[in-house]
Amino acid sequence: MEGASPAPAGEELELVLLEGQPEEGTPLNGTVQVIPAGDEPCPAQANKESPWSSCNKIVFGKCKLWMVITSIFLVLIIEIIIGLCLSGVTYVDEDENEVLELSSNKTFLVMLKIPEECVTEEELPHLLTKRLTDVYSTSPALRRYFTSVEIFDLSGENSTVIYHLQFGVPSDNENFMKYMMSEELVLGILLQDFHDRNIPGCESLGLDPASLLLYE
Repeated sequence: MEGASPAPAGEELELVLLEGQPEEGTPLNGTVQVIPAGDEPCPAQANKESPWSSCNKIVFGKCKLWMVITSIFLVLIIEIIIGLCLSGVTYVDEDENEVLELSSNKTFLVMLKIPEECVTEEELPHLLTKRLTDVYSTSPALRRYFTSVEIFDLSGENSTVIYHLQFGVPSDNENFMKYMMSEELVLGILLQDFHDRNIPGCESLGLDPASLLLYE
């Protein structure tokens, strides 16, 4: 417009600077990218992997690695149990089934002193006969060789009873007679039985080593 006064130079410079300034928040390529706050991955979680994640890998079909490992362990355990059961059933003790040739007899005499509280028991000698029969017929060491036991002598005055023990033994076997048919072994088995099982009403019977003697 003619006659209008021109704008001051300072105001014109300020207007140019305002028009040339880009808008805040506008990216350089002209597109706005919005990143949701909840979906942003955490650096610590991205770098940290669970130690069990490898066990969840698919091996084939729907079977995972942990399923295969568990199945292998179960099969091994079942095989071990079945093997132990079969070995217990099929095991045969050759010594137990061995047929022994017992061509000789070995005899011992066992003298047992009856305690005073047991003297009045009339059936005691016969009860002891059965007791000695059970002891040697069930002994793991001597049951295959035990033959019989019977009362050899009964003395009411001395309150003693003597039993005659008989065993079958192989002939001409010095080691057998030395270790299996020794007086120490035969007497020790009887002493142990008296310590393990007391006769009711006659608990002290056989507990005193001096009251129980064995000789050939």
